[in-house]
Amino acid sequence: MPRQPRLHAPGAFYHVTLRGNHRQNIFFTAQHRQLLNEIVAAVIDRFTARLHAYCWMSNHVHMLIQVGDIPLGRIMLRIASRYARTVQAQLSTTGHLFERRYHAVLVDADAYLLELLRYIHLNPVRAGIVNRAMDYPWSSHHVYLGTRKECWVTTDFALSMLHTDCARAIDAYRRFVEGDMESNKPSPLHEVNSKDSRVLGGDRFLAHLLKTPWQPRSRNTLQQVIDEACLTFAVDIDDLLSSGRQRHLTRLRAWIAHQALQQRVASICEVARALNRSESALRECLLRHYPPHHTRDTRDPAP
Repeated sequence: MPRQPRLHAPGAFYHVTLRGNHRQNIFFTAQHRQLLNEIVAAVIDRFTARLHAYCWMSNHVHMLIQVGDIPLGRIMLRIASRYARTVQAQLSTTGHLFERRYHAVLVDADAYLLELLRYIHLNPVRAGIVNRAMDYPWSSHHVYLGTRKECWVTTDFALSMLHTDCARAIDAYRRFVEGDMESNKPSPLHEVNSKDSRVLGGDRFLAHLLKTPWQPRSRNTLQQVIDEACLTFAVDIDDLLSSGRQRHLTRLRAWIAHQALQQRVASICEVARALNRSESALRECLLRHYPPHHTRDTRDPAP
C-alpha cells in the first residue's frame, strides 16, 4: 500500500522524528550535536520556519517545527543532507546516515503543544540517561527555563499558553514538566486521529484542515495588505501599530492576518511582528473574528 502524501499547511506545527539508519548512532563526537544546532538554526532562518522544541538523542532526534510557506520536506531534506555530508566527510565514511524517510505528524497546537513539549524534553529521562530533564544538555528544555539562550528556539508562544507574565510562565512550565517525570503517561503521539494517522488532533481539526482550499500565493506583499487595509478602512498606520485595543483596531488586525494567510503572503508570526503584536494575541484575535468555516465577505472586517 503506497504511503500517504505529506500534509502541508502554512503556519502548521509538526512533530518530527529523524532516526539513524538501522537505528544506529548519528552523533560520534562531542561537537556533532553542536554542529546540528548550527545547521538547524541556519535552515530555520533560511526557510522562515520556527523551532519550538528539540531533543538530540544518540540515534534519533525530535523537533517541534512550525513551517511557513516552505513545506516541511524541504526543511528536513536541507537539515539531514547538510549534517550527513559534513559528518561523513569528517569520518571518511559513505552510505546513509539517516533513515530515508523522516516521520512527521501535523499537530493541533492548541490541544497538544504543551504535551508535546513535555514529551520531547523528557525523552532522556524516559530512556534512563538522566534523572531530570535539566541534567540533559542537548534539548531546548534549558531555553524554556531561561538558563540558556538560543535565539533560534521560539519559546514565547508556548510559554504564553501558561501565563502572561514571563517569570510565572517559566515557573509553570518547570512544574508542568517535573510533575510528569515519575508518571507512566503514554506519549501524546499515541492519540493520532483514527481517520488519519498523519494528524494529531480531533475530527474537527482534521475536517477544517482537509477542507481548507489551496490557492496560489498572491503577488502582494504583507506591507501592501497592511497599506490596503489602512486605506480601505480609513485607519491611520500609527494607530494600527499602537498598543491600542479598541474594537475597530482589533477587528482590522484580525482582517489583515486573515487576508495575509488567505493570500499566502505571510505566516501568522510574520504578521504579528509587522503589527507589533504577540503571536498568541494575534492568533486569539484571529480565531475570535474569523473562526473555522468562516464565510464572511473578506472585504468586510468581522464584527
